[in-house]
Amino acid sequence: MAKVLVSATRTGWARAAMIVGALALAGVAVAMAQGPAPAAGVQKVRFGGDRNETRIVIDLDRAASGKLLADGATDRRVVIGLPNVTVAGDLQGAGQGLVERWAIDEAAGGARLRLDLKANAEVRRRFLLPPGDGASAYRYVIDLKSTDAPGAQAPALRPTLVSAPVKASALRLKKVIVIDAGHGGKDPGSSGANTAEKDVTLAAAKALKARLEKSGRYTVVMTRQSDTFVPLEARVQVARRADADLFISLHADSGPDAATRGASVYTLSEKGTERVARVLEKDDWLMKANLPGRDRAVSQILLDLSQRATKNRSAAFAETLLQSVGEETVLLRRSHRDAGFIVLLAPDIPAVLLEMGFITNVDDEQLLKSSAGRGRLMDAVANSIESYFAAQTRIAAR
Repeated sequence: MAKVLVSATRTGWARAAMIVGALALAGVAVAMAQGPAPAAGVQKVRFGGDRNETRIVIDLDRAASGKLLADGATDRRVVIGLPNVTVAGDLQGAGQGLVERWAIDEAAGGARLRLDLKANAEVRRRFLLPPGDGASAYRYVIDLKSTDAPGAQAPALRPTLVSAPVKASALRLKKVIVIDAGHGGKDPGSSGANTAEKDVTLAAAKALKARLEKSGRYTVVMTRQSDTFVPLEARVQVARRADADLFISLHADSGPDAATRGASVYTLSEKGTERVARVLEKDDWLMKANLPGRDRAVSQILLDLSQRATKNRSAAFAETLLQSVGEETVLLRRSHRDAGFIVLLAPDIPAVLLEMGFITNVDDEQLLKSSAGRGRLMDAVANSIESYFAAQTRIAAR
């Protein structure tokens, strides 16, 4: 069982309010002291141009800023963060011109736009236009320009209006799932009669990876693929570098009473959210590139917003996970718990820690040792992941 817990003095929104007050004294508009600005909502996504130059316009119901998170130079994927922008579930569809497909989802206390490009291109300009010239919405504009060698240009394409929300299509981007096999290497974890926790977690992680990849709907990243030791902080960094949509850490519980058995799920506790702020005070490894601006006070406010949204999504997945896993194995009486495990600390990635059962219980240990038993359990986990993202798609399609 994961044993690293974290603690800190309580900060939360009270601290954010103090920071806002300090900003106001420093000359920031007094209106900020009344609370965070209302979130801007995505209204339309529009494309125009050709294979040489393409313009993307996102219509919003109020002003918003953006941050370039990835320029697409290495993988032809441009990622732009839109803090404090709301989106009704995940939106996606076919692109136009230089853009093959696009998606907007929730991330880092706002929205994240991902553009998969057809050819090499660079972001030439990004700017916000206020309502005017017959437009009633704010418009966040992104201009792309091809960087490939000059050649025959395709004919100009007529602008396309895509009203959000957009129903899911065959061109939707794959969700990125990070699976963390608990312990490993010099850290064996808990021990059963004939089993080490690090071995059953790795076997379960491999089974879950195979099950998800078989569907063709997910990109799966593992924090370890062999019996190696990976520091806890590095596991979170793997998820953040992968731009994960979901993080699940697999463990096996233990206890002094051999009769105790059952699975449980942990999500981040209030003390854990406070720990994030403390970590960021000395190192911003949790927040690099995903929270715009370098002003620590403003970043703290955005961090609080991000954590609140992420905790809600983590809790929603945890309930779906328990319902599915409960069909294959016994659950603890209090099966949804919270804690400050370090692997749950990323402020912008929904994350859960699944205790698959008690390795110190003969029945649970047998389930986890058995390839067939692990397979059934991981099928249940995979089904819960399918249900979680399907629910988001249904919300977007309303």
